[in-house]
Amino acid sequence: VNFWGEHPATEAEYYAAHGAEGESSYFSTPDDAGARRLFTRSWRPAGGGAGARPRALVFMVHGYGNDISWTFQATAVFLARSGFACFAADLPGHGRSHGLQAFVPDLEVAVADLLAFFRSVRRREEHAGLPCFLFGESMGGAICLLIHLRTPPGEWAGAVLVAPMCRISDRIRPRWPVPEILTLVSRFAPTLPIVPTADLIEKSVKVPAKRLIAARNPMRYNGRPRLGTVMELLRATDELGARLGEVTIPFLVVHGSADEVTDPAVSGALYEAAASEDKTIKMYDGMLHSMLFGEPEENIERVRGDILAWLSERCTPAATS
Repeated sequence: VNFWGEHPATEAEYYAAHGAEGESSYFSTPDDAGARRLFTRSWRPAGGGAGARPRALVFMVHGYGNDISWTFQATAVFLARSGFACFAADLPGHGRSHGLQAFVPDLEVAVADLLAFFRSVRRREEHAGLPCFLFGESMGGAICLLIHLRTPPGEWAGAVLVAPMCRISDRIRPRWPVPEILTLVSRFAPTLPIVPTADLIEKSVKVPAKRLIAARNPMRYNGRPRLGTVMELLRATDELGARLGEVTIPFLVVHGSADEVTDPAVSGALYEAAASEDKTIKMYDGMLHSMLFGEPEENIERVRGDILAWLSERCTPAATS
């Protein structure tokens, strides 16, 4: 029923037990071609009365095939307990948002939809003057960089990129003529789920018991990737790979050295190429792709601690009684 088990019985009780509060709703995008509905969640520190302000806002983006209602929540609850207000939406084609499951034919639309939601949150009176951070896991890290490259300098206080998919490594990129064949077929049948891929849970999650939890996610997409989605990811990551030198946002990138889903060497290339004056990279020996859920608890605490320290240095101090 829940990723944490049978007890507590409800989300509200789980949040309260971890020092947070949460709510969910739908956001309709302002689009002349027709509004699209995104399922959204927010998490705040528990006990925040009238006038209480979080240390900063963190806008979170999940990865491919995932959603914001299963294990992704654990990091948001941790940050909320630490004084941050977190906001996230299921991407188009994911979770409870609009669209065919796992079909993302145009990341530009996804970026525009997320920006509309994030900016609607930022405009709220109670959030005036608060620093705003981006946070992305895997494909969500790529989307965070695309958001940064499509918004004015200074709009974001920084970004946390967790095992980001910011370029397809030459080591795993399909060789000619496979991309050309896929491009041709995708023009006629973009929704076909026929692209062969390894078991992402097996490759991402180290702890066997946690693989079972990840597999039980009722919203997770477990089919083969759709042609149109794969071609769009190749296009977007090609763009990012060519524009790494244009990245100026302050960022922290964290990556496991044993990650076989996204290439840690590409995170190293981002760190080397980015024009950001404030940039940090942390590599974790032996960790896999799912750094914030799939690892042993001591590894998760280590990565969480590094993320929290980085954010804390760049925002207002935690409230004291």
